[in-house]
Parts: sequence; C-alpha cells; structure tokens
Amino acid sequence: MHLDEKIWLILSFGMIMGFMVLTAYQAVAFEMGPPSYTETIDPQKVDETAPFDQPGVKQIGENEYEVVMTLQIFSFTPMEIEIPAGSTVHFTLTSKDVVHGFQIADTNINAMVMPGHIQKISQKFDEPGEYLVLCNEYCGAGHQFMSTKLVVN
Repeated sequence: MHLDEKIWLILSFGMIMGFMVLTAYQAVAFEMGPPSYTETIDPQKVDETAPFDQPGVKQIGENEYEVVMTLQIFSFTPMEIEIPAGSTVHFTLTSKDVVHGFQIADTNINAMVMPGHIQKISQKFDEPGEYLVLCNEYCGAGHQFMSTKLVVN
C-alpha cells in the first residue's frame, strides 16, 4: 500500500470516528436521542383510561399546565386550548384510531401520535397569540379539516 493511501485511509477513518463521537455527544448532552419513555395504552379503551378519560387543560404548578388530548378522525379533544403567556405546557397525547400528526405552527413541536402509544411533549409559550395546531399525517378523506388552536393570553 502506498504512503498516500495510508494517510487518506487514516484521515477518513479518523473523520468517521470523530463524527460518531460528535453524534453521541449531541445525543447525550442535548437530549437529541430517540424517545425512550414509551408508554402504551389500549386504543379501544382510551375514553376509559386515565388521564384520557378527562381530556382538557389542568394547572399543575405556577405557570405550568398539563394538556391531556386525544386525537381521533378529523378532530382534537379538547378543541381549543387557552393558557397564559409565559407558561410551560406539558402535552400528553394519544390517538383513538389511526396515526395522526401533532404540529403547532411557529414552534418546534412536531410529533407523530400513534394509536396504542402515549406521546409526551413540553413547550414554553412566552409570546401571546393564537397558534395553529394541526394534524400533519394523512389520516383520511377529511384530513385537511383536522386543526384547532392554542390561545396564549
């Protein structure tokens, strides 16, 4: 093997190892890894299973709220969410029927909500206004009508 080939081989191997270390660091330090907190639920008994038997907005602390939401064909329950500005909201989501998307415009919230699984997301809302909440996973013929709003006062 020629000396130039050895040098390029060592450099490319070093770069690959460096990228792997960087990716591992980001996954740990910035919590960018895949979700590992997986809870499951019987999708046919969502309405009978806590906390989804009483969906809605609940204050759980000072400027901290929990939104328990079910997604079903072409609608969200509850349909409208209202919270004060500066609040941290913990969303607990599940689907009753098919795979749905949960996206809040102008935020970094974008999740896939699957039947049989519980999705948990937290977000702080500092800016007052109305945020569009929509399903971004095709869920049937009326998919384009599946939206609601989050009002931050």
